[in-house]
Amino acid sequence: MLQVRDLTVKFISEDEEFTAVDSVSFTVADGETLAVVGESGSGKSVTALALTRLLPEPPARIAGGDVLLDGKSLLTKSAKGLRQIRGRQIGYIFQEPATSLNPVFSIYEQVAETLRRHRPEVRDVREEVVYWLDQVGILEPGKRIRDYPFQLSGGMQQRVMIAMALCARPKILVADEPTTALDVTVQRQILDLFRVLKQRFGMSIILITHNFGIIRGIAEKVAVMYRGKLVEFGECASVLKAPQNPYTKALIDCVPRLGASLRRLKTISNERERA
Repeated sequence: MLQVRDLTVKFISEDEEFTAVDSVSFTVADGETLAVVGESGSGKSVTALALTRLLPEPPARIAGGDVLLDGKSLLTKSAKGLRQIRGRQIGYIFQEPATSLNPVFSIYEQVAETLRRHRPEVRDVREEVVYWLDQVGILEPGKRIRDYPFQLSGGMQQRVMIAMALCARPKILVADEPTTALDVTVQRQILDLFRVLKQRFGMSIILITHNFGIIRGIAEKVAVMYRGKLVEFGECASVLKAPQNPYTKALIDCVPRLGASLRRLKTISNERERA
């Protein structure tokens, strides 16, 4: 469904240009979940935003490569064409739901805005909003639609963000660190919700995370990024069992394990190991 070919993204800063994403290539099949894993600053979020040219240009510049959705290039589309893709075909869940939701509008108004923009054929908007809030596990959605973001917990705010993305019925859902700042129990609930919704609606998911510990049992494929480059790509089970790149192995070794003795986290000692 989605093909990313040699995608390169550069940023201009004080008359200097640096490469944030360097010739990254991967694919996402219909109904597949791809986990994009790496440290903060490795280029994960920039790659995700570049798929539909959400990066401000300038300072960003797509310097090379292409992104194909169902065989059609997204990077050559007009601004109007991209607005039809964003949300409707590729939906986003951004980091930090507390800052992504508008504090002065109710939950109903924010989900309804997405519906009106991407699915104007819906006649009963209120009924549709309640339906999607129910789908993401919000109790008594008919009452909660009147709430404002500050009246919801972090987990509930994240569920509202998921409902906003899903109500447009996208083909691909891009979830950028969707469990950031959530406690472990809520993290598991959100990830289980992704699994259920994927099966129910048959969509593909790109899950961006820095934590290898949360992708087991969720993702079929994994792409590992380091300093803007894709250093490993393959079946999730195979990569977790036998990583081929030293950086991938170091990330996996950093996942806490119950019963393990205290030890220093493994680091990469030299440039040769990073290649």
